Amino acid sequence: MPDIKLKITTLVAVLCVQLSHAQDTVRYTGKTLVNVDYHHGALTPAIGVHSYQTLRVNREDPGKDTAITWTYNHAPNLVYWNNTFYLNYLSNPVGEHIPPGQTLLQTSKDGLIWTKPVTLFPPYKIPDGTKKKTHPGTAKDLYAVMHQRMGFYVSKSKKLLTLAYYGIALDAKDDPNDGNGIGRVVREIKQDSGFGPIYFIRPNASWNQKSGYPLYTESKDKEFVKACEELLANKLVTQQWVEEADRDDPLISLKGEYKALSAYHLPDGRVVGLWKNALTSISKDNGATWLYKPRRAPGFVNSNAKIWGQKTSDGKYATVYNPSEFRWPLAISVSDDGLNYKNLLLVNGEITSMRYGGNYKSYGPQYPRGISEGDGGLANGIPPDGKLWVSYSMNKEDIWVSSVPVPVRSVAEKHATDRFNELPNGKELSEWNIYSPLWAAVGIEKGADNTKFLSLKDSDPFDYAKAERVIPATKQLTAEIAVEPKQNDHGLLGIEFQDAKGTPGIRLSFDSTGNFRAKAGYRNKNLMTYKPGEKYEITVRLNTETRLYSVTVNGKNLGNNILFAPLESVSRITFRTGNTRRFPNADTPTDQMYDLPNAGGKDREAAYNVRYVTSKSE
Repeated sequence: MPDIKLKITTLVAVLCVQLSHAQDTVRYTGKTLVNVDYHHGALTPAIGVHSYQTLRVNREDPGKDTAITWTYNHAPNLVYWNNTFYLNYLSNPVGEHIPPGQTLLQTSKDGLIWTKPVTLFPPYKIPDGTKKKTHPGTAKDLYAVMHQRMGFYVSKSKKLLTLAYYGIALDAKDDPNDGNGIGRVVREIKQDSGFGPIYFIRPNASWNQKSGYPLYTESKDKEFVKACEELLANKLVTQQWVEEADRDDPLISLKGEYKALSAYHLPDGRVVGLWKNALTSISKDNGATWLYKPRRAPGFVNSNAKIWGQKTSDGKYATVYNPSEFRWPLAISVSDDGLNYKNLLLVNGEITSMRYGGNYKSYGPQYPRGISEGDGGLANGIPPDGKLWVSYSMNKEDIWVSSVPVPVRSVAEKHATDRFNELPNGKELSEWNIYSPLWAAVGIEKGADNTKFLSLKDSDPFDYAKAERVIPATKQLTAEIAVEPKQNDHGLLGIEFQDAKGTPGIRLSFDSTGNFRAKAGYRNKNLMTYKPGEKYEITVRLNTETRLYSVTVNGKNLGNNILFAPLESVSRITFRTGNTRRFPNADTPTDQMYDLPNAGGKDREAAYNVRYVTSKSE
């Protein structure tokens, strides 16, 4: 009998340990999944997300500046330091792993307006005759390509270091991350926005050529050297170097195909690690060791794309990633405890046209990186607005940032009462989701009479401006909108009433022929003509149960219409200066090797002023 009791006790103990370990992982417990037939994935948006394009490339740039004309731009990193956002990213002339490569820097005081990129790490010439043991080719008139999974480090002495990696790609399909590259470089960003000299912080052991830059230990700046050594001792930082580093580099704790680590601390001091393909593990010693070999986080959907995780300013946690086998949409999930993620909300559900084809260029908003918590919880800057900020590339071509208000919300508690001139300065769009390309800007402006309005301007042939107001789900709705189109012979402004998943049932449009129209099944129905510069006060009354709605403009009833798609309720009012986009889709070939016609062209600007938007339930 004692032996049986002992065996039972042992078995129970083992089961308890197993159950404990089963919970000791990041997991997605929500029920929402994306539908990749839509760029937005049919996801409900996180309320108040503002997305801004920081870089729009153009090969026809008259200045021929490589910061603008190089059309492969990817892998941005973000930090907030010195009351400034810093964003670096890597760049090639046309495609991935096709040299030369460089790393560039943009800065912004508010996250909305960004400086023109400047070069942080310039192209690096590879000596002729250089070979790799993993490839039969030989370098001739070849430059390095850049590849890095992290770009910034804030030291305990508050120095800002920026880093990049020079790799070797002997042809378009050669892997620069095979451990046989050149090495990682570092320099300091000064508070006056100047830069310190470039140094190697970790050359590859296989690189036996004379380096173009000295080792960091040769710097006469003792504080800089100390900051570099502090960085080298941080296992959560150096773990991000695993792909490019020597395969036996002792700095790397966890060796293997574990790409693009993102990590954050739990209240008990443990570290959650997240890698590409939603691999995850947990460390009790700040990344020196990991409790188990990284495995896919239960419930998470993610392909070979980056996933970002962090603690948010309200004490909760969030992950931002592409929750599909494609690189769209960009979504956010929230956790109360840093382990169990319970929802899935939209951050950016747009895919602009890929204007310039190239090697390994993928469609969609991808590779999100936010602001790291830094060494031992020392934040790499905390933006004063308390929002979650992420940077990412669009189509591996343009660079974007998005801000997500914290706490993250998806349900509007009140209807819109947005008379923009009456709202507090800087708070006018706090309940709005905006998508603002550089050539199709969204924002608050003032007119000649010094009154404020929501402005949508568009001169981009390949993109559009978009502003969206989430409202409480309503079956019988009255909405009042005032719009001033500044022209009637070009441009388009669509006004849509959508459900929570982004399905529109009503679309009204100021079109390019001077007509105000409504979508009626397959066709568009002209309701009236409009003139530039005049204000049109529009009232829409709808009933999703009868599927009927009426439109009144400046007091004149333009008749009854039927929803062109059935909706259970209306949850969003959307303004967009372009037609619905459905390319690419899940069946689109992944490699676009062609440029679009007139890819550097610009349209005549079309502008629309929205004076107010109100809604109420009937």
